[in-house]
Amino acid sequence: MYIVVAPQSLKGSLDAPDVGEAIAAGIRRVWPDADIRIVPVADGGEGTVRALVAATGGTLRHARVTGPLGEPVDAEYGMLGGNRAGTAVIEMAAASGLPLVPPDKRDPRVTTTHGTGELMRAALDAGARRLLIGIGGSATNDGGAGMAQALGARLLGAQGNELPAGGAALARLERIDLSGLDSRLKNVEVQVAGDVTNPLCGPEGASAVYGPQKGATPEMVGELDAALTHYGEILKRDLGADVANTPGAGAAGGLGAGLLAFAHAQLVPGAQLVLETLEFAHILEGAALVFTAEGQLDSQTAYGKAVGAVAAAARKAGARVVALTGSITADEAALAKMGIDAALSICNGPMSLEESMAQARSLLSDATARAARLIALGEAMSKREGV
Repeated sequence: MYIVVAPQSLKGSLDAPDVGEAIAAGIRRVWPDADIRIVPVADGGEGTVRALVAATGGTLRHARVTGPLGEPVDAEYGMLGGNRAGTAVIEMAAASGLPLVPPDKRDPRVTTTHGTGELMRAALDAGARRLLIGIGGSATNDGGAGMAQALGARLLGAQGNELPAGGAALARLERIDLSGLDSRLKNVEVQVAGDVTNPLCGPEGASAVYGPQKGATPEMVGELDAALTHYGEILKRDLGADVANTPGAGAAGGLGAGLLAFAHAQLVPGAQLVLETLEFAHILEGAALVFTAEGQLDSQTAYGKAVGAVAAAARKAGARVVALTGSITADEAALAKMGIDAALSICNGPMSLEESMAQARSLLSDATARAARLIALGEAMSKREGV
């Protein structure tokens, strides 16, 4: 029997490859001779780099880059292997993410995406011809200005001076000079993985919706939104990039707009991009079962999350899907609509979140074995009844 194991990471506990190994161990208790293919997945957020590197036999790379407050940080990116050689995968949060800023120092007026641009440059230096960029979890609201500056663009004020870091400074932007922009961007495909559809500005824009999560007060939100509105006008005038109202332009504090304007990027739903990169439809050919996992199955699982995308692809391929999770809030009808045939909590009794996270590996294996035994029992009863 051919079984595909395609889990997400369990945040704070196990990364996706480790989740896959734990599930495979549970399967082998019941079907020791099963042909198991472990395919770690992600949705463009945390865990995307490691999932894609593990699934393609690629390599993890490290670079010293500028953090969101201007301090140096060590950031990780990946170069994919196999027939995806030449593709780099980057999580902007590794260089410009909110966890890199202490709560008492969070101020999206000054945080920068400069380090994300440096990661892109490092990937280009490593020979990347295609960049996959996950843009979840940002600490920034600078419209990707810092990213562009790291790649050689000049954002100039009234006196011809380079603007300082941060979204607030964009209110003083007078013109953009692309003469020094890294020429390699013209020959590189850039795809951005994200599920946010917000525009750059306005009541549904980057500043209003996500600014408060990054430390913005109502006054800061107004200041930042005005700055991004001005920035969008300059992008249109100087670059011919009318991107402010493009769905997803407001992602990661406007980094979506910056990538559209400076790197001619394509914005793609994260889980879709990951599965297409993995050629997941091909992997599913001939699979009888698919085991997947995430921390919580809820009503949002079907909308942009990797597990929902895995289940949809499996249904199309005619495979049955078992989902393992810490908690389940989606009802049976919602699970069935997603293409999930059975969902099991890995918790085997009352326990705290901390306990379940600490025991995640063994709990996953045990829950998988329980699911496999139930499936085996059903097969045996069907044969006995001649069904």
